[in-house]
Amino acid sequence: MLARSILTAFLAVAMCFSVSAADNNEEAWEALRDGRAVLMLRHALAPGTGDPGNFDINDCSTQRNLNDVGREQARAWKPFLADHGITDARVFSSQWCRCMDTATGMDMGKVTEWPSLNSFFRNRGDGPPQTRQTIALVNELEDGAPVIMVSHQVNITGLTGIFPSSNEGAIIALPLSEDPTVLARVSPGR
Repeated sequence: MLARSILTAFLAVAMCFSVSAADNNEEAWEALRDGRAVLMLRHALAPGTGDPGNFDINDCSTQRNLNDVGREQARAWKPFLADHGITDARVFSSQWCRCMDTATGMDMGKVTEWPSLNSFFRNRGDGPPQTRQTIALVNELEDGAPVIMVSHQVNITGLTGIFPSSNEGAIIALPLSEDPTVLARVSPGR
């Protein structure tokens, strides 16, 4: 009986925290829908780290690519976003195949390549100028459908300071700056 009471109390507390978190995320989703924020996400699961030595941006066979789980994760964004009131978006992606495959797998709209979203894992010195270029490109966008950017861990960490998991995104307040406000971390698997 005591164990049941403790479990009931634990579940009640846990439910309070999840309701609170959902309420906080709803403000972030509203900002994304209203054009006051953008969603920047790390590509879906592509096992490994970095890229092979023979990496060629124009040849997916030389890159780390999404596996079956990654492709499933990418497809999971469409219903997840629809559950939050987003059925189409302006999608921008790194030119790396794993990002393009994530972006197209989401099926949220036309995908536009943005080289500033390309990984700078091998060339960390490229990070600050690419981050500034991404900030400028986002801040120059006209009003319209919500904005989704698909990129890499290093790019997201470079902009926000957070270390996202594969297929995890951050809703970031606009205008973007070098010290942006992260409104929520989101993922279809959460």
